[in-house]
Amino acid sequence: MAAAPVWTPLLVGLLAGLGGAEAQQTTLHPVVGRIFVHTLDHGTFFSLPEPGADPPTVSVTYHAHLQGHPDLPRWLRYTQRSPRQPGFLYGSPTSEDRGRQVIEVVAYNRDSFDTTQQRLVLLIGDPEGPLLPYQAEFLVRSHDVEEVLPSTPASRFLTVLGGLWEPGELQLLNITSALDRGGRVPLPIEGRKEGVYIKVGSASPFSTCLKMVASPDSHARCAQGQPPLLSCYDTLASHFRVDWCNVSLVDKSVPEPADEVPTLGDGVLERDPFFCPPTEATARDFLTDALVTLLVPLLVALLLTLLLAYVMCCRREGRLKRDLATSDIQMVHHCSILGNTEELRQMAASRDVPRPLSTLPMFNVRTGERLPPRVDSAQVPLILDQH
Repeated sequence: MAAAPVWTPLLVGLLAGLGGAEAQQTTLHPVVGRIFVHTLDHGTFFSLPEPGADPPTVSVTYHAHLQGHPDLPRWLRYTQRSPRQPGFLYGSPTSEDRGRQVIEVVAYNRDSFDTTQQRLVLLIGDPEGPLLPYQAEFLVRSHDVEEVLPSTPASRFLTVLGGLWEPGELQLLNITSALDRGGRVPLPIEGRKEGVYIKVGSASPFSTCLKMVASPDSHARCAQGQPPLLSCYDTLASHFRVDWCNVSLVDKSVPEPADEVPTLGDGVLERDPFFCPPTEATARDFLTDALVTLLVPLLVALLLTLLLAYVMCCRREGRLKRDLATSDIQMVHHCSILGNTEELRQMAASRDVPRPLSTLPMFNVRTGERLPPRVDSAQVPLILDQH
């Protein structure tokens, strides 16, 4: 609890500095359907401590979000490999993102704990020049996304790809990390990269070489683990390792037919000769069905009850048949046992037996008089000489 008064002024001062300092503002002009890349360098956020300081020695991390929202727009992504390397904001806006968007970037200096803010004003407009209906996407497995985002590797990829395409201007349309397409982080082995998808567009048609790579025969060879068909020299092999089994070509030169808008009818089906439902239903009497459903189970239950009553009540032998089937000697013996038992019970009821000694009062609590024990006549032998 003692540290609270120390940290409170620091937090208040930090928040006051952020609110009072005027954030730098930069205006950028992304184009719909084209790749947009903005580098976040610590030199644009913090002043170097010395004129000859080495930029990589500064550790800076960034947090970017759309103004008034906690995250970036859906078309914009952020990546940074490590705090000592620059960060990148990249993406390809769509026609729905046309307009003005403000991105707020907060930079954190991990060495001096300084914090500064920069505001990027994005004015997204339509592209100029001819349309790019022929689009191809390549999976480059030899690079990570932050290695292709700078202008030098991207320009080299377009230059080398020009040898496989028809003469014409090539433009980058989009760059996507393979991790965003469901890829996995590779093991920490030297030379293993995450991979990146590079989408290129052109106004010139696809070359025969690219068409052969995307043909069904090439896909069949890739399914069997064999390399696809490539009729031309792979000019990308010396700089980029392209997975030719993951090349996709999109031709937008032929407009797709518009979907027919369904017309609403009156809700009545047309006459169909194969389906003629009856218009009138015949009357039916369900009284017979109800009587059969109810009376048949009741009659069966009644018959079972009468049969059980007959078996249990009307099939008894009776005492007369039992006595006739028993021998006279057995009956006499049985009757004698019953008579003797009754006689013993009557004798036990009329017998006068004195109370046990344990129940007699031997000491009167109120008077203190001791009474001599009464002699139990039942314990006195009939012949005195026997005791």
